[in-house]
Amino acid sequence: MARWIRWVVGILCVLVIVGAIYFPILRRRLRAAAKLQQQTAEQARRELTQAVPVNPGEPRVKAKLFWASGNGDGTLMDSTVELPLSSDPVLRSKQVLNTLLAGPVDADLRTLPPDAVLLAFYLLPNGTAIADFSEPLATATPSGIQSEQMAVDSIARTLEANVPKVQRLKILIHGQEVETLAGHLDLTGTFLVNAEGPLPAPVAATPAAAPATPPVAEKPSAPAPATDKPAPAAAPATRPASPDGV
Repeated sequence: MARWIRWVVGILCVLVIVGAIYFPILRRRLRAAAKLQQQTAEQARRELTQAVPVNPGEPRVKAKLFWASGNGDGTLMDSTVELPLSSDPVLRSKQVLNTLLAGPVDADLRTLPPDAVLLAFYLLPNGTAIADFSEPLATATPSGIQSEQMAVDSIARTLEANVPKVQRLKILIHGQEVETLAGHLDLTGTFLVNAEGPLPAPVAATPAAAPATPPVAEKPSAPAPATDKPAPAAAPATRPASPDGV
């Protein structure tokens, strides 16, 4: 019996030694695998969000993107990034917003959830932009007026700095209007983006009562011209007298 106990104790000691050597190695491998998986997922997400047609011939311009300042006070900080931006305002908006969604180098400065995706973007003739985001923008944004306001402000200020034609912003979630972003910030209206942007071209209205040509005033009838000749006498009502006086 004592011999069997010694064998069990010896085996346990060996397992403890092996575990002490192997578990740190296994932990490092698991951390490396998790980090690699996270980087792969982040890269795939960036490729998805940045899948906007870009003409390689487009000039690279310095775009301003707005992320959190890192001060913890709800303020934003602009960061300059060189991007080949399109001259088309809709494509240009998609490009800068997708870059904003990809996030800054420092993940702590992110204002938008890492899983949020821009599904569609439209620009109406009156300067109102409609940005349709995936559900994580509403479900993964930290609930609170400060974090929600920062998320919207980062979108609006990025559009203001790079797309002057955008004057107002309407945010949809998966194609639907929602009441709030994450429980606090009202999304039923529009957000002012650029109050000093170019006004939409006025539509020429055709007056309903205005005739095609200017009216010609009717002139009063001119009086008959005076002549020196007397007016012809009216025919006599009686027959002329006969030679006999009858």
